Amino acid sequence: MIRSASRRAVPWLAAALLLSACAGSGARSAAPGAGAAEAELPPPARQVLRNGLRLIVQDHRASDIVALYLFVGVGVRYEAPDQLGYAHFQEHMLFKGTDRFGPGYVDRTVEGVGGRSNAVTSFDYTSFYLVLPSDATTMGIELLADMAFRSSFAPDEIGREREVIFEEARIEQDNPRSAVVRQLYGLVFAGNPYGRPVLGTRPTMQAATQERLRAFNRRYYVPENMTLVVAGPVDPVAVRGIVDRTFGRMPATGYKPGPAPAPAPLTGGVRRTVERAEQQAHLALGWQAPRSDDANGDAVDLLTTILAGTESSRLAQRLRDRERLVSSVTMSYSALMGGGIVSLRAELEAKDLERVERIILEEIARIQESGPTEEERRLAVTKFEAQHAFDTETSEGLAYAYGLAETTWTLEAELRYVDRLRRVTREQIRDAARRYLSRTDYARLAFVPKPGAR
Repeated sequence: MIRSASRRAVPWLAAALLLSACAGSGARSAAPGAGAAEAELPPPARQVLRNGLRLIVQDHRASDIVALYLFVGVGVRYEAPDQLGYAHFQEHMLFKGTDRFGPGYVDRTVEGVGGRSNAVTSFDYTSFYLVLPSDATTMGIELLADMAFRSSFAPDEIGREREVIFEEARIEQDNPRSAVVRQLYGLVFAGNPYGRPVLGTRPTMQAATQERLRAFNRRYYVPENMTLVVAGPVDPVAVRGIVDRTFGRMPATGYKPGPAPAPAPLTGGVRRTVERAEQQAHLALGWQAPRSDDANGDAVDLLTTILAGTESSRLAQRLRDRERLVSSVTMSYSALMGGGIVSLRAELEAKDLERVERIILEEIARIQESGPTEEERRLAVTKFEAQHAFDTETSEGLAYAYGLAETTWTLEAELRYVDRLRRVTREQIRDAARRYLSRTDYARLAFVPKPGAR
Protein backbone atom coordinates (compact mmCIF):
# COMPACT_ATOMS: atom_id res chain seq x y z
CA MET A 1 0.00 0.00 0.00
CA ILE A 2 1.25 3.45 0.12
CA ARG A 3 3.15 5.20 2.79
CA SER A 4 6.38 6.75 1.49
CA ALA A 5 7.55 4.98 -1.64
CA SER A 6 6.17 1.70 -0.34
CA ARG A 7 3.30 -0.18 -1.88
CA ARG A 8 1.79 -0.27 1.62
CA ALA A 9 0.03 3.07 1.17
CA VAL A 10 -1.27 5.03 -2.03
CA PRO A 11 1.75 6.30 -3.97
CA TRP A 12 3.65 9.43 -3.77
CA LEU A 13 0.38 10.95 -4.86
CA ALA A 14 -0.71 10.52 -1.28
CA ALA A 15 -3.74 12.29 0.12
CA ALA A 16 -2.84 15.65 -1.40
CA LEU A 17 -2.54 14.17 -4.87
CA LEU A 18 -4.73 11.30 -5.97
CA LEU A 19 -6.32 10.25 -2.75
CA SER A 20 -9.06 12.55 -1.67
CA ALA A 21 -9.01 13.46 2.02
CA CYS A 22 -12.07 14.96 3.67
CA ALA A 23 -11.19 16.96 6.77
CA GLY A 24 -13.34 16.34 9.76
CA SER A 25 -11.95 17.71 13.00
CA GLY A 26 -8.55 19.15 12.21
CA ALA A 27 -5.78 18.11 9.85
CA ARG A 28 -4.10 14.77 9.89
CA SER A 29 -0.82 14.68 11.82
CA ALA A 30 1.21 12.34 13.99
CA ALA A 31 -0.77 11.11 16.96
CA PRO A 32 0.27 12.25 20.44
CA GLY A 33 2.82 9.98 21.95
CA ALA A 34 4.99 9.69 18.85
CA GLY A 35 8.51 8.79 19.84
CA ALA A 36 7.54 7.40 23.23
CA ALA A 37 9.53 4.39 24.32
CA GLU A 38 7.51 1.21 24.29
CA ALA A 39 7.94 -2.45 24.95
CA GLU A 40 7.45 -5.00 22.21
CA LEU A 41 3.80 -5.07 21.25
CA PRO A 42 1.57 -8.07 21.84
CA PRO A 43 0.15 -9.44 18.58
CA PRO A 44 -3.06 -7.81 17.41
CA ALA A 45 -6.28 -9.64 18.22
CA ARG A 46 -8.25 -10.34 15.04
CA GLN A 47 -11.84 -11.53 15.23
CA VAL A 48 -14.77 -11.86 12.84
CA LEU A 49 -18.21 -11.06 14.22
CA ARG A 50 -21.21 -13.22 13.38
CA ASN A 51 -22.38 -10.64 10.85
CA GLY A 52 -19.02 -10.73 9.05
CA LEU A 53 -17.43 -7.53 10.35
CA ARG A 54 -13.70 -7.93 10.96
CA LEU A 55 -12.40 -6.49 14.22
CA ILE A 56 -8.71 -5.93 14.96
CA VAL A 57 -7.65 -4.73 18.42
CA GLN A 58 -4.08 -3.71 19.22
CA ASP A 59 -3.16 -3.07 22.85
CA HIS A 60 -0.66 -0.19 22.50
CA ARG A 61 0.29 1.71 25.64
CA ALA A 62 2.80 4.30 24.40
CA SER A 63 0.26 7.04 25.16
CA ASP A 64 -3.25 7.58 26.47
CA ILE A 65 -4.57 7.90 22.93
CA VAL A 66 -6.85 5.49 21.08
CA ALA A 67 -7.17 5.38 17.30
CA LEU A 68 -10.33 4.05 15.69
CA TYR A 69 -10.20 3.25 11.98
CA LEU A 70 -13.17 2.03 9.98
CA PHE A 71 -12.26 0.67 6.54
CA VAL A 72 -15.07 0.02 4.07
CA GLY A 73 -14.31 -2.08 1.01
CA VAL A 74 -15.63 0.36 -1.55
CA GLY A 75 -13.74 2.80 -3.73
CA VAL A 76 -13.60 3.99 -7.30
CA ARG A 77 -13.38 0.52 -8.82
CA TYR A 78 -16.81 -0.43 -7.46
CA GLU A 79 -18.65 2.50 -9.04
CA ALA A 80 -20.87 2.12 -12.10
CA PRO A 81 -20.28 4.71 -14.86
CA ASP A 82 -23.23 6.79 -13.62
CA GLN A 83 -21.92 6.59 -10.02
CA LEU A 84 -18.45 8.06 -10.51
CA GLY A 85 -17.46 9.88 -7.33
CA TYR A 86 -20.13 8.25 -5.14
CA ALA A 87 -17.60 6.53 -2.86
CA HIS A 88 -15.97 9.90 -2.22
CA PHE A 89 -19.36 11.60 -1.77
CA GLN A 90 -20.12 9.06 0.99
CA GLU A 91 -16.93 10.12 2.72
CA HIS A 92 -18.23 13.69 2.89
CA MET A 93 -21.81 12.88 3.85
CA LEU A 94 -21.05 10.57 6.77
CA PHE A 95 -19.81 13.62 8.68
CA LYS A 96 -22.95 15.64 7.89
CA GLY A 97 -25.58 14.22 10.20
CA THR A 98 -27.32 10.96 11.05
CA ASP A 99 -30.87 9.94 11.86
CA ARG A 100 -30.04 10.67 15.51
CA PHE A 101 -27.78 13.73 15.30
CA GLY A 102 -27.71 16.80 13.09
CA PRO A 103 -24.95 18.27 10.92
CA GLY A 104 -21.83 19.27 12.84
CA TYR A 105 -22.42 16.82 15.69
CA VAL A 106 -19.48 14.58 14.80
CA ASP A 107 -17.02 17.48 14.65
CA ARG A 108 -18.32 19.08 17.85
CA THR A 109 -18.26 15.81 19.77
CA VAL A 110 -14.77 14.80 18.67
CA GLU A 111 -13.30 18.26 19.16
CA GLY A 112 -15.05 18.50 22.52
CA VAL A 113 -12.82 15.76 23.94
CA GLY A 114 -9.68 17.04 22.21
CA GLY A 115 -9.79 14.52 19.37
CA ARG A 116 -9.48 14.55 15.59
CA SER A 117 -11.42 12.98 12.74
CA ASN A 118 -10.86 12.55 9.03
CA ALA A 119 -11.52 10.25 6.08
CA VAL A 120 -9.90 9.14 2.83
CA THR A 121 -11.28 7.67 -0.40
CA SER A 122 -9.11 5.55 -2.68
CA PHE A 123 -9.56 3.02 -5.48
CA ASP A 124 -10.28 -0.07 -3.35
CA TYR A 125 -11.54 1.39 -0.07
CA THR A 126 -12.86 4.31 1.95
CA SER A 127 -11.60 4.85 5.49
CA PHE A 128 -12.77 6.95 8.42
CA TYR A 129 -10.82 7.58 11.59
CA LEU A 130 -11.18 9.12 15.02
CA VAL A 131 -8.18 9.80 17.28
CA LEU A 132 -9.38 10.28 20.85
CA PRO A 133 -8.40 10.10 24.52
CA SER A 134 -8.71 6.46 25.55
CA ASP A 135 -11.58 7.19 27.95
CA ALA A 136 -13.64 8.21 24.90
CA THR A 137 -13.29 4.82 23.20
CA THR A 138 -16.91 3.80 23.75
CA MET A 139 -18.19 7.13 22.46
CA GLY A 140 -15.97 6.88 19.39
CA ILE A 141 -17.11 3.38 18.44
CA GLU A 142 -20.76 4.36 18.90
CA LEU A 143 -20.19 7.43 16.75
CA LEU A 144 -18.57 5.48 13.91
CA ALA A 145 -21.40 2.93 13.90
CA ASP A 146 -23.99 5.69 13.75
CA MET A 147 -22.15 7.39 10.86
CA ALA A 148 -21.76 4.16 8.91
CA PHE A 149 -25.31 2.83 9.21
CA ARG A 150 -27.58 5.80 9.92
CA SER A 151 -26.31 8.80 7.95
CA SER A 152 -29.21 11.01 6.87
CA PHE A 153 -27.98 12.31 3.48
CA ALA A 154 -30.01 15.48 3.94
CA PRO A 155 -30.64 17.19 0.57
CA ASP A 156 -29.39 20.58 1.80
CA GLU A 157 -26.14 19.00 2.99
CA ILE A 158 -25.76 17.12 -0.30
CA GLY A 159 -25.98 20.43 -2.15
CA ARG A 160 -23.37 22.06 0.06
CA GLU A 161 -20.95 19.14 -0.14
CA ARG A 162 -21.38 18.93 -3.91
CA GLU A 163 -19.95 22.45 -4.17
CA VAL A 164 -17.09 21.48 -1.85
CA ILE A 165 -16.28 18.54 -4.13
CA PHE A 166 -16.35 20.76 -7.22
CA GLU A 167 -13.80 23.00 -5.50
CA GLU A 168 -11.62 19.99 -4.63
CA ALA A 169 -11.67 18.96 -8.28
CA ARG A 170 -10.69 22.45 -9.38
CA ILE A 171 -7.77 22.53 -6.94
CA GLU A 172 -6.61 19.09 -8.10
CA GLN A 173 -6.75 20.10 -11.74
CA ASP A 174 -4.94 23.40 -11.12
CA ASN A 175 -2.09 21.64 -9.30
CA PRO A 176 0.19 20.15 -11.99
CA ARG A 177 1.65 17.57 -9.59
CA SER A 178 -1.73 16.08 -8.76
CA ALA A 179 -3.15 16.51 -12.25
CA VAL A 180 -0.25 14.74 -13.98
CA VAL A 181 -0.56 11.78 -11.63
CA ARG A 182 -4.32 11.48 -12.04
CA GLN A 183 -4.02 11.61 -15.82
CA LEU A 184 -1.15 9.11 -15.78
CA TYR A 185 -3.43 6.62 -14.01
CA GLY A 186 -5.94 7.20 -16.78
CA LEU A 187 -3.33 6.15 -19.35
CA VAL A 188 -1.91 3.16 -17.47
CA PHE A 189 -5.38 1.89 -16.55
CA ALA A 190 -7.23 2.92 -19.72
CA GLY A 191 -10.65 1.27 -19.86
CA ASN A 192 -10.28 0.02 -16.28
CA PRO A 193 -11.99 1.42 -13.15
CA TYR A 194 -8.58 2.32 -11.72
CA GLY A 195 -8.26 4.91 -14.47
CA ARG A 196 -11.32 6.83 -13.27
CA PRO A 197 -11.18 10.02 -11.17
CA VAL A 198 -11.73 9.56 -7.44
CA LEU A 199 -13.70 12.82 -7.36
CA GLY A 200 -16.06 11.73 -10.12
CA THR A 201 -17.27 14.02 -12.88
CA ARG A 202 -19.47 17.10 -12.81
CA PRO A 203 -22.42 15.28 -14.47
CA THR A 204 -22.33 12.34 -12.03
CA MET A 205 -22.02 14.69 -9.05
CA GLN A 206 -24.92 16.82 -10.29
CA ALA A 207 -27.05 13.67 -10.58
CA ALA A 208 -26.22 12.44 -7.04
CA THR A 209 -29.50 12.62 -5.12
CA GLN A 210 -30.41 11.57 -1.59
CA GLU A 211 -32.06 8.44 -2.95
CA ARG A 212 -29.08 7.42 -5.08
CA LEU A 213 -26.49 8.08 -2.37
CA ARG A 214 -28.54 6.16 0.18
CA ALA A 215 -28.85 3.21 -2.20
CA PHE A 216 -25.06 3.20 -2.69
CA ASN A 217 -24.62 3.30 1.09
CA ARG A 218 -27.04 0.43 1.70
CA ARG A 219 -25.22 -1.75 -0.83
CA TYR A 220 -21.66 -1.26 0.36
CA TYR A 221 -21.81 -0.06 3.98
CA VAL A 222 -22.60 -3.49 5.38
CA PRO A 223 -20.80 -5.47 8.12
CA GLU A 224 -19.29 -8.06 5.76
CA ASN A 225 -17.58 -5.23 3.87
CA MET A 226 -16.04 -3.51 6.92
CA THR A 227 -12.93 -3.70 9.06
CA LEU A 228 -12.81 -1.85 12.38
CA VAL A 229 -9.42 -1.35 14.01
CA VAL A 230 -8.99 -0.16 17.60
CA ALA A 231 -5.45 0.63 18.75
CA GLY A 232 -4.39 2.13 22.05
CA PRO A 233 -4.36 1.33 25.77
CA VAL A 234 -7.46 -0.85 25.55
CA ASP A 235 -8.69 -4.25 26.71
CA PRO A 236 -9.59 -6.41 23.68
CA VAL A 237 -12.38 -8.16 25.60
CA ALA A 238 -13.98 -4.86 26.61
CA VAL A 239 -13.67 -3.52 23.08
CA ARG A 240 -15.36 -6.63 21.70
CA GLY A 241 -18.31 -6.01 24.02
CA ILE A 242 -18.71 -2.43 22.79
CA VAL A 243 -18.47 -3.50 19.15
CA ASP A 244 -20.98 -6.34 19.64
CA ARG A 245 -23.66 -3.91 20.84
CA THR A 246 -22.99 -1.33 18.10
CA PHE A 247 -21.65 -2.76 14.85
CA GLY A 248 -22.63 -6.28 15.91
CA ARG A 249 -26.33 -5.42 16.00
CA MET A 250 -26.44 -4.90 12.25
CA PRO A 251 -27.58 -7.98 10.31
CA ALA A 252 -25.46 -9.71 7.70
CA THR A 253 -26.63 -9.04 4.15
CA GLY A 254 -24.88 -11.75 2.16
CA TYR A 255 -22.76 -9.17 0.33
CA LYS A 256 -19.79 -10.60 -1.56
CA PRO A 257 -17.40 -8.32 -3.46
CA GLY A 258 -16.61 -9.13 -7.06
CA PRO A 259 -13.04 -9.66 -8.26
CA ALA A 260 -10.96 -6.62 -9.10
CA PRO A 261 -10.65 -6.35 -12.89
CA ALA A 262 -7.11 -6.64 -14.27
CA PRO A 263 -5.98 -3.84 -16.60
CA ALA A 264 -5.42 -4.43 -20.30
CA PRO A 265 -1.71 -4.77 -21.18
CA LEU A 266 0.15 -1.59 -22.15
CA THR A 267 1.51 -3.22 -25.29
CA GLY A 268 3.48 -0.69 -27.33
CA GLY A 269 3.00 1.99 -24.72
CA VAL A 270 1.13 5.28 -24.95
CA ARG A 271 2.45 8.85 -25.19
CA ARG A 272 0.67 12.14 -24.58
CA THR A 273 1.72 15.78 -24.32
CA VAL A 274 -0.54 18.43 -22.80
CA GLU A 275 0.00 22.19 -22.97
CA ARG A 276 -0.79 24.02 -19.74
CA ALA A 277 -0.18 27.44 -18.24
CA GLU A 278 2.87 26.26 -16.29
CA GLN A 279 6.35 27.65 -15.69
CA GLN A 280 8.12 24.34 -16.24
CA ALA A 281 7.45 20.90 -17.66
CA HIS A 282 6.20 17.90 -15.70
CA LEU A 283 7.11 14.42 -16.93
CA ALA A 284 5.31 11.31 -15.68
CA LEU A 285 6.06 7.72 -16.67
CA GLY A 286 3.95 4.74 -15.61
CA TRP A 287 4.33 0.96 -15.80
CA GLN A 288 1.88 -1.77 -14.84
CA ALA A 289 3.10 -3.64 -11.77
CA PRO A 290 2.10 -6.44 -9.35
CA ARG A 291 -1.21 -6.27 -7.53
CA SER A 292 -1.39 -6.07 -3.75
CA ASP A 293 -1.28 -9.81 -3.03
CA ASP A 294 1.65 -10.56 -5.37
CA ALA A 295 4.88 -11.63 -3.64
CA ASN A 296 6.91 -9.88 -6.36
CA GLY A 297 5.81 -6.57 -4.91
CA ASP A 298 8.51 -6.68 -2.22
CA ALA A 299 11.27 -6.58 -4.85
CA VAL A 300 9.45 -3.78 -6.70
CA ASP A 301 9.34 -1.73 -3.50
CA LEU A 302 13.12 -1.93 -3.22
CA LEU A 303 13.63 -1.41 -6.96
CA THR A 304 11.72 1.89 -7.05
CA THR A 305 13.55 3.09 -3.95
CA ILE A 306 16.95 2.36 -5.51
CA LEU A 307 16.05 4.08 -8.78
CA ALA A 308 14.34 7.23 -7.50
CA GLY A 309 12.91 6.78 -4.03
CA THR A 310 15.50 8.67 -1.97
CA GLU A 311 17.76 11.71 -2.18
CA SER A 312 20.71 9.43 -2.92
CA SER A 313 18.94 7.23 -5.49
CA ARG A 314 20.40 6.59 -8.94
CA LEU A 315 18.15 8.96 -10.86
CA ALA A 316 18.30 11.70 -8.23
CA GLN A 317 22.08 11.64 -8.33
CA ARG A 318 22.38 11.57 -12.10
CA LEU A 319 19.50 13.77 -13.26
CA ARG A 320 19.40 16.30 -10.44
CA ASP A 321 22.85 16.39 -8.85
CA ARG A 322 25.30 15.60 -11.66
CA GLU A 323 23.61 16.66 -14.89
CA ARG A 324 21.25 19.23 -13.33
CA LEU A 325 18.43 18.39 -15.72
CA VAL A 326 15.58 18.16 -13.20
CA SER A 327 14.59 20.05 -10.08
CA SER A 328 13.02 16.89 -8.65
CA VAL A 329 12.52 13.24 -9.54
CA THR A 330 10.61 10.62 -7.58
CA MET A 331 9.42 7.07 -8.17
CA SER A 332 7.03 4.82 -6.26
CA TYR A 333 5.02 1.64 -6.44
CA SER A 334 1.34 1.50 -5.57
CA ALA A 335 -0.22 -1.96 -5.32
CA LEU A 336 -3.96 -2.08 -5.90
CA MET A 337 -6.16 -5.15 -5.60
CA GLY A 338 -6.56 -5.56 -9.36
CA GLY A 339 -3.10 -4.49 -10.43
CA GLY A 340 -0.27 -2.16 -9.53
CA ILE A 341 1.51 0.85 -10.98
CA VAL A 342 5.09 2.06 -10.84
CA SER A 343 5.01 5.82 -11.27
CA LEU A 344 7.88 8.21 -11.94
CA ARG A 345 7.50 11.98 -11.92
CA ALA A 346 10.06 14.70 -12.72
CA GLU A 347 10.00 18.49 -12.96
CA LEU A 348 12.24 20.02 -15.60
CA GLU A 349 12.62 22.39 -18.53
CA ALA A 350 10.58 21.39 -21.58
CA LYS A 351 13.67 21.41 -23.80
CA ASP A 352 15.14 18.56 -21.73
CA LEU A 353 12.17 16.18 -21.89
CA GLU A 354 13.59 13.78 -24.47
CA ARG A 355 17.04 13.74 -22.89
CA VAL A 356 15.67 13.05 -19.41
CA GLU A 357 13.42 10.25 -20.66
CA ARG A 358 16.39 8.70 -22.47
CA ILE A 359 18.52 8.79 -19.30
CA ILE A 360 15.71 7.20 -17.28
CA LEU A 361 15.56 4.32 -19.76
CA GLU A 362 19.36 4.03 -19.66
CA GLU A 363 19.31 3.65 -15.87
CA ILE A 364 16.53 1.09 -16.12
CA ALA A 365 18.59 -0.87 -18.66
CA ARG A 366 21.62 -0.70 -16.36
CA ILE A 367 19.78 -2.17 -13.37
CA GLN A 368 18.16 -4.78 -15.63
CA GLU A 369 21.62 -5.85 -16.75
CA SER A 370 23.61 -5.80 -13.51
CA GLY A 371 21.08 -5.37 -10.72
CA PRO A 372 21.73 -3.16 -7.70
CA THR A 373 24.83 -3.21 -5.57
CA GLU A 374 24.65 -4.85 -2.16
CA GLU A 375 25.04 -1.41 -0.59
CA GLU A 376 22.04 -0.11 -2.54
CA ARG A 377 19.95 -3.11 -1.51
CA ARG A 378 20.93 -2.70 2.12
CA LEU A 379 20.21 1.05 2.16
CA ALA A 380 16.80 0.51 0.55
CA VAL A 381 15.88 -2.07 3.19
CA THR A 382 17.09 0.28 5.93
CA LYS A 383 14.88 3.05 4.56
CA PHE A 384 11.82 0.82 4.80
CA GLU A 385 12.78 -0.36 8.28
CA ALA A 386 13.01 3.24 9.45
CA GLN A 387 9.80 4.28 7.70
CA HIS A 388 7.90 1.29 9.06
CA ALA A 389 9.14 2.01 12.59
CA PHE A 390 8.03 5.64 12.29
CA ASP A 391 4.66 4.77 10.75
CA THR A 392 3.77 2.21 13.42
CA GLU A 393 5.10 3.84 16.58
CA THR A 394 1.71 5.44 17.29
CA SER A 395 -1.74 3.99 17.79
CA GLU A 396 -2.90 5.92 14.74
CA GLY A 397 -0.15 4.50 12.54
CA LEU A 398 -0.81 0.95 13.67
CA ALA A 399 -4.56 1.23 13.16
CA TYR A 400 -4.12 2.59 9.65
CA ALA A 401 -1.57 -0.06 8.64
CA TYR A 402 -3.66 -2.94 10.01
CA GLY A 403 -6.92 -1.72 8.49
CA LEU A 404 -5.39 -1.11 5.09
CA ALA A 405 -3.74 -4.53 5.08
CA GLU A 406 -6.88 -6.38 6.15
CA THR A 407 -8.86 -4.60 3.43
CA THR A 408 -6.48 -4.76 0.47
CA TRP A 409 -4.12 -7.69 1.17
CA THR A 410 -3.87 -9.51 4.54
CA LEU A 411 -3.02 -8.62 8.11
CA GLU A 412 -0.56 -11.51 8.24
CA ALA A 413 1.30 -10.10 5.22
CA GLU A 414 1.52 -6.69 6.90
CA LEU A 415 2.99 -8.16 10.07
CA ARG A 416 5.71 -9.95 8.07
CA TYR A 417 6.36 -7.15 5.58
CA VAL A 418 9.71 -5.85 6.82
CA ASP A 419 11.08 -9.36 7.42
CA ARG A 420 10.21 -10.25 3.83
CA LEU A 421 11.98 -7.16 2.51
CA ARG A 422 15.14 -8.15 4.36
CA ARG A 423 15.16 -11.46 2.47
CA VAL A 424 14.84 -9.93 -1.01
CA THR A 425 18.04 -10.54 -2.99
CA ARG A 426 19.86 -8.42 -5.54
CA GLU A 427 18.91 -10.96 -8.19
CA GLN A 428 15.21 -10.64 -7.33
CA ILE A 429 15.42 -6.85 -7.67
CA ARG A 430 17.15 -7.22 -11.05
CA ASP A 431 14.49 -9.70 -12.18
CA ALA A 432 11.72 -7.32 -11.09
CA ALA A 433 13.27 -4.58 -13.22
CA ARG A 434 13.36 -6.92 -16.21
CA ARG A 435 9.79 -8.08 -15.70
CA TYR A 436 8.01 -4.83 -14.90
CA LEU A 437 10.03 -1.87 -16.23
CA SER A 438 9.67 -2.36 -19.96
CA ARG A 439 11.53 0.16 -22.11
CA THR A 440 8.68 0.12 -24.63
CA ASP A 441 5.44 -0.82 -22.87
CA TYR A 442 4.91 2.16 -20.59
CA ALA A 443 2.82 5.33 -20.44
CA ARG A 444 4.51 8.69 -20.94
CA LEU A 445 2.70 11.93 -20.10
CA ALA A 446 4.24 15.40 -20.31
CA PHE A 447 2.80 18.73 -19.23
CA VAL A 448 4.57 21.50 -21.14
CA PRO A 449 4.19 25.29 -20.82
CA LYS A 450 1.88 26.91 -23.31
CA PRO A 451 3.64 29.36 -25.62
CA GLY A 452 3.84 32.65 -23.78
CA ALA A 453 3.04 31.06 -20.40
CA ARG A 454 6.10 32.62 -18.83
